[in-house]
Amino acid sequence: MKLTWTYQDVAPIKLYTFLRQIGMARMQIKKAKFHGGEFFVNAESVHTNYVVHQGDEVDMVLAPDKVSDQVIPYPAPLDIVYEDRDYLVVNKPAGIASIPDVAKSPDTMANRVKAYLIATHAESTAIHVVTRLDRDTSGLMLFAKHSLAHSVIDSLLHTDNMQKHYLALVSGHKALPPHGWLVLRLGRTTDFYMHRGVVADGKVSVTEYRTLADTDEAKLVRVRLHTGRTHQIRAHFAAIGHPLYGDDLYGGPAVPELDHQALHCAQLDFWQPLTQQMIHLQAPLPDDMQQLATRLQLKTANLI
Repeated sequence: MKLTWTYQDVAPIKLYTFLRQIGMARMQIKKAKFHGGEFFVNAESVHTNYVVHQGDEVDMVLAPDKVSDQVIPYPAPLDIVYEDRDYLVVNKPAGIASIPDVAKSPDTMANRVKAYLIATHAESTAIHVVTRLDRDTSGLMLFAKHSLAHSVIDSLLHTDNMQKHYLALVSGHKALPPHGWLVLRLGRTTDFYMHRGVVADGKVSVTEYRTLADTDEAKLVRVRLHTGRTHQIRAHFAAIGHPLYGDDLYGGPAVPELDHQALHCAQLDFWQPLTQQMIHLQAPLPDDMQQLATRLQLKTANLI
């Protein structure tokens, strides 16, 4: 795969410095130099100490991605929300895992994306998951389409240049402030190995929320994670007496509309480092959560 940029600044700099400025890690540059990649300036093959000037066209041929045989393509529908040369964003339905698990189900989002990349003759069919979701959480998932795209965006996770906003339907009669922060230490408990709870030696976990609608028995909240712990939203709201509807692992009420927790990744904003632009994406509430919100008399207009 070849990527192309035009150097815009007036001051000449070494190609290595330019590559670092666009977000390439040292190891990524080393991999390109010694494992099948190549650099060009104005169509001439060069080394990374070459000096680039304003208006120069810089081309980089990436070293081939290693494609895992563990991810078997699974042709199935994909709700594609965004796609460019470097990234793919899909709207994941609840009930499908992000990546193959111990049960080795052939139908995960990773398997579906691999089938899509093959069908569309993508230059790389290696799977690079940037943001995962729990099996029973729906919403926006970000995949990188090659190793460089993955490398340069990883450093943006949980910064202002990579924001994920969730919508959750939570239970509980206790009032929630219009805006709040949950800062609790989460770790494994003595229960099911996936269960997380507040423990003294747990990792500090930070959740910000805004209450969008509320009744005596239910609340609709918009949530932003500032850390990325396992089950963070579910465990945090359960810890303060507001477990999510449908979340039996954390004591949430069972409801006829859902067979999963009422949690949806509704908005993803991220800086596209290779094209230098901000991407803003949204995915509406899925039908089952919308039906539950309607029954609970929670207004769902202007959620994001």
